[in-house]
Amino acid sequence: MDPEAPEPVRCVGGIVHDADGRLLLVLRANDPGRGQWSLPGGKVEPGETDAEAVSREMSEETGLLVRPGALAGTVVRGPFEIHDYFCTIADGDPRPGDDALAVRWVDAREYASLEQSGALVADLTTALRDWNALPRRL
Repeated sequence: MDPEAPEPVRCVGGIVHDADGRLLLVLRANDPGRGQWSLPGGKVEPGETDAEAVSREMSEETGLLVRPGALAGTVVRGPFEIHDYFCTIADGDPRPGDDALAVRWVDAREYASLEQSGALVADLTTALRDWNALPRRL
């Protein structure tokens, strides 16, 4: 390991599907990925567990109270090490929050349209496919 390399920035994301199998996405308000659709999430604050960070970030970005579940997988994007967790909704209705310009449920057809238009953050589809987490219905 390179002692000169900066420590990775630990981040979390939430993967939420509704009863119809649609996937919850946010339109990012800030870099990285500003103006693109992605999973809700953000940085883990000092002293927070991943579960606490996922719950906080989901509430801040989407207005939803969630129960974090199993780790879906981890991706590295530049200095960011992002640990994405499957979540279930405990309460609330989706609405854009502090780091999101918009929030929406997407089915498989809508997701494919976002992908074809280049509106998704880089490599999101690959990760979701690998984790069997793409929208489940048309």
